[in-house]
Amino acid sequence: MSTGEAVQAVPARRSLRPLLFGLAVTTVLGLLFGVPWWTLLVSGAHWPTPVVVAGTALFGGFALAFPLLMFQGHARGRDWASRIADTTLGVVWVLFTWAILGNVLRAGLALGGVADPLRSRLTAAAVAAVSLVLVVWGYAEAMRVPRVRRVEVALPRLGKGLDGLKVVLLTDTHYGPIERSRWSAGVTEAVNALDPDIVCHTGDIADGTVAQRRAMAAPLGEIRAKLARAYVTGNHEYYGEAEGWLGHMAELGWECLHNRHLVVERGGDRLIVAGVDDITAAHSRTGHSMDHAAALADTDPDLPVLLLAHQPKQIADAVRHGVDLQISGHTHGGQIWPFHYLVKLDQPAVQGLTRHSERTQLYTSRGTGFWGPPLRVFAPSEITELTLRAA
Repeated sequence: MSTGEAVQAVPARRSLRPLLFGLAVTTVLGLLFGVPWWTLLVSGAHWPTPVVVAGTALFGGFALAFPLLMFQGHARGRDWASRIADTTLGVVWVLFTWAILGNVLRAGLALGGVADPLRSRLTAAAVAAVSLVLVVWGYAEAMRVPRVRRVEVALPRLGKGLDGLKVVLLTDTHYGPIERSRWSAGVTEAVNALDPDIVCHTGDIADGTVAQRRAMAAPLGEIRAKLARAYVTGNHEYYGEAEGWLGHMAELGWECLHNRHLVVERGGDRLIVAGVDDITAAHSRTGHSMDHAAALADTDPDLPVLLLAHQPKQIADAVRHGVDLQISGHTHGGQIWPFHYLVKLDQPAVQGLTRHSERTQLYTSRGTGFWGPPLRVFAPSEITELTLRAA
């Protein structure tokens, strides 16, 4: 191939990217909306024609409007559009999941000798009923103040003076298009009732700017801790204004562990509390990047280290730097079942306490809030109370 041909080939490949992206989006939307549509309306139930026409118009209208609403909401910052698009995404995901499972039921009914239209009508009714229950329940779970999840973590290098140290973890509050100031105040009240020694927020505070979400974030300033309140950025800060949120959290009295650490002491023993930027920071325009070496610079190597890092997959660097416990969020525990199977493809842990070396453990929270769809299905939110124990 000549130089001229190579130069022409690169733009040609680039010109295909929008087309391929469009085809991928169309395929995904076709499946998400098409499978429930077929299962509920067309598969053999022989519903009256007005029912089929009305249902088809409903599914088709939302399928066509969905990309525009997502763009207006998440790209243009119009909260009303985000609310509609996000709710649509959650509902159609639930319908898609249970439509697939419903067709397993259909096959079972066929083996049992049940013929159409009864077979398809029973399947459609089951899918609709289960989906409705899960959407209503999932909304209630998403909007409630999270339950407290209590976990004890043994750290062999922890001094006896720090035995029983109470660390409360918040993460993924995602203050966003739905006004949740009262929810935020309720979270603060629940945290303060735990009388924590340290409170940590491991990022994804909000979807939007400080100016947009100031009222919802305000209760974070009322959180009390005996020794420290520490915060690190998540990936969503880098979709908006990371510097703005770092500055605002500092104004609210939090220690922003922007690749740095602090040392807390109790009973004559000390603990390093360090934090690193989210792994996506390096691809932002902020000049930020994850830097474990900077976060742990000039620390005593004999002291135990508690590391705040937004994503579980940052654990690999934590292991290399001898961290004792990393606390993270990001996964939401999958948020809407069975999405956690997709999360597993990207992260080493979805939720809970896991071990990654002889020294290093990881605790992954299911998240305090929610992103996008105001639903949590089989993945409850949490305020985490970690009690550190000296081995």
